[in-house]
Amino acid sequence: MPKFEKELIENPIIAAVRNEEDLDFAVLSRAAIVFVLYGDILNIPDICSKIREKNKMTFIHVDLIDGLKGDFAGVKYIKHCAKPTGIISTKSSTIRYGNQLNLLTIQRIFMLDSLSLKTGIKSIRENNPDALEVLPGIASKIIGVLKRETKIPIIAGGLIKEKRDIMESLSAGAIAISSTTRKLWNL
Repeated sequence: MPKFEKELIENPIIAAVRNEEDLDFAVLSRAAIVFVLYGDILNIPDICSKIREKNKMTFIHVDLIDGLKGDFAGVKYIKHCAKPTGIISTKSSTIRYGNQLNLLTIQRIFMLDSLSLKTGIKSIRENNPDALEVLPGIASKIIGVLKRETKIPIIAGGLIKEKRDIMESLSAGAIAISSTTRKLWNL
């Protein structure tokens, strides 16, 4: 079992931070993994440093960083200046650049209908990310299908608001969940 997959199993609740207040809460929480969903090219190194100081794994959602493009140079900048554990993106090319630079990669896909399921599976097979984040995370039927079809760790994200949502996602086959709901970060 890959080390990252083991880390997800041992720490299935991921803090997803959208601002400085969330960040301050996340670094003090029990969550061992933090998804950074905000920032810009000037402050992202400091954000990651703050998380690393608490020995937490840091994943930057490249698509959400102001002033940053998810091209090879942008991902290289993130790797060398912010020093995260890995990156998150909805863009296939950004995931491929992260893989080329030996970063852990999480491809985020939105499940809207059967077409998005089909194209999502194809994209995962082509890009070979280390994990897949499925939104909305409460789509338990979809989680089971994606787990069977892709055979990579599934993280459920989006609309995870209650402990019940966590349990349903994990029961459906997700290996972890990401949530912006702070009360869940210390479960």
